[in-house]
Amino acid sequence: MTSSINRDSISRVVLAGNPNSGKTSLFNRLTGARQHVGNYPGVTVESREGRLEIGNKSVLLEDLPGTYGLEPWSAEEKVAREQLLDHRPAAAVIVVDSSAPERGLSFFLQVQLAGIPAILCLNMADEARAAGQVLDVAELTNALQGPVVETVAHTGEGVDALLMELERILAGHLESERPALFHGELAVAVRSLASLVGEGGSSSLPAEYIAVQLLAGTVSGQEIDRVDSGDDLQRSVDETRTRVEASMGQDIAVALASAFFDGASRFVHRALRAKARADARASSDRVDQFLAHRVLGLPIFLALMFGLFWATFTLGDFPVGWLESLFGVIGDWLMAVWPDGKLEWLRSLLIDGLIGGVGGVVVFVPNIVLLFLGLALLEDTGYMARGAFIMDRFMRRFGLHGKSFIPMVCGLGCSIPGIMGTRILEDEKDRLLTMFVLPLMSCGARLPIWLLLVPAFFPPAWRAPVLWGIYFFGAIVALLLALVLRRTVFKGKDTPFVMELPPYRIPTLRALVEKMWERSWLYLRKAGTVILGISVVMWVITAYPQLDSYEVDRALETGELTVVAHGTALSPGEVTESEVEQLRQGEALRASVAGQIGTVMEPVIAPLGFDWKLGVAMVGSFAAKEVFVSQMAIVYSLGGEEEDGVDSLSEYIRRDYSPAAGVALILFLLIATPCMATLAVTRREAGTWRFALLQFGGLTLLGYVIALAAYQIVGLFC
Repeated sequence: MTSSINRDSISRVVLAGNPNSGKTSLFNRLTGARQHVGNYPGVTVESREGRLEIGNKSVLLEDLPGTYGLEPWSAEEKVAREQLLDHRPAAAVIVVDSSAPERGLSFFLQVQLAGIPAILCLNMADEARAAGQVLDVAELTNALQGPVVETVAHTGEGVDALLMELERILAGHLESERPALFHGELAVAVRSLASLVGEGGSSSLPAEYIAVQLLAGTVSGQEIDRVDSGDDLQRSVDETRTRVEASMGQDIAVALASAFFDGASRFVHRALRAKARADARASSDRVDQFLAHRVLGLPIFLALMFGLFWATFTLGDFPVGWLESLFGVIGDWLMAVWPDGKLEWLRSLLIDGLIGGVGGVVVFVPNIVLLFLGLALLEDTGYMARGAFIMDRFMRRFGLHGKSFIPMVCGLGCSIPGIMGTRILEDEKDRLLTMFVLPLMSCGARLPIWLLLVPAFFPPAWRAPVLWGIYFFGAIVALLLALVLRRTVFKGKDTPFVMELPPYRIPTLRALVEKMWERSWLYLRKAGTVILGISVVMWVITAYPQLDSYEVDRALETGELTVVAHGTALSPGEVTESEVEQLRQGEALRASVAGQIGTVMEPVIAPLGFDWKLGVAMVGSFAAKEVFVSQMAIVYSLGGEEEDGVDSLSEYIRRDYSPAAGVALILFLLIATPCMATLAVTRREAGTWRFALLQFGGLTLLGYVIALAAYQIVGLFC
């Protein structure tokens, strides 16, 4: 999303720091409702920025993705590096977990070396104090030669002090000195290369920082701008690196990293007046002995995720019903007040296209809200990190990352938030692979289809096991497809599972609500607009061209009516006006563009045991999977939503299609043709239509092959 804020007229300040440091909570505290959420240009990493006033200056505050340093290992860390180095801010607030200051302080020292005015923000200071830790902030400030503040983001403690330090920096009151990090041979090497860099170029970055990057072998053209990197400089770098490594007896990249960590440890030790108690994390460790147990951890995690899934749909049933009723009332009211014979096409567009399209999205919002609330609860307590850790060993057997399990579980509710949830995967190949196979997880929108087809082809005793088997089979196909793709298209080294396990915390209500609302709003904004637009397209192709006359009317005039769906001739006196209208709808549907598409599709789908009626229903299900049921009802000229109407539809389907065709139909709808919202969101997250169309075509082809094989095999026995 492009922000409406004019970046040229205000000062830009960034919040940066390690994951789980409370950075986003601090961002929310500082900006309140004045936030914009979108994506960074060219990538799907989330962008968060807000507006605030500091002194007499307008400030654009940007919340960078979590990172452990300026060396990028993931898309998020790459974005953080670019925003800090290539788009240099007026100031940076480096947010650190107060209970583990050394790790975050190492990052602060890197930013400070890069010449960016920075404040060290020791966040979650209340937890550190509760554990018995006491830091002398004044001493740490002197050691770092830069401002240090303690904050508690969720209460607002220390925020005023942070704003005062920011005001000083933006006014230009910041010492330019930096603490000494390098000693001995390493210090000599950095100084000598820094002098060469200073003589040869015009980089906006400090020569000392570029010298460190040259020694580490991580320098880029963007960072050194037009620094002369000819043979002389490269030869000096190689000679210096060889000499230092021989002198220190270790790889120079390791020596440089150690210098930052040793410096951080040294500065913290100088300021530490009382250490945290040794048992500060003991309670979390005791809980992990049970929840993250080698054997019990997996079933416990699966049980908790099942409970979340169950709660999402059980508790969401009531508000979903209310919203369905609300949209039904709106549609009925519009139908009642609309003048007869006046712009009926517009009435149909409003009721069937716009209201139906918006309603099809909004009715799922309670489920989405509950799902995101549950996920936010698991995340903020610290358990979700354990869940990904527990699943990593199992998922890697199929070429997937342990974190892939989280969005795949979300996909059981709806593929859209599941695909959006792949953002938690750092490696691009892991993310795209997970995104590709995720639609194979049977979403909630397919459930009405299973409730229609399973009774049509299976006896009562088999229905529950078959329904469970559908979900299980989808997951198995997803894992096997991931294994094949990992060894072919997405071939590459496995990304190591690196995730900090934060201590268990009691989340605040405000944080849960903010996270739930933000994600739910993204769902509405991104998916809702897409579904609304394409729903109008689906309305057009099912409503046009319109017939001037109907065969059912001519049959009524001649005294005999053939009901195609029933295959029974009825006299006009035996046919109700409602049934006649339903027959007209079915006739109009076959003559529509969608019906013609179904007829064209028939030769292709006939080998699966399908006909044009199923083709029409599958065209409609592209808009939303559950539309398949209503499309079949129209094709069979069955009206109403009474339970016996659905049962009758199952009977007609059982009559017209063999058990082999029924199994093939279930498998095809499970695997093939992801819905239009899934296609659009995949394109949005992958950044290209090529990937989205490849996913759509690949899964459709796979579904066709599996359905064809099932039709042939089951046909041998039935």
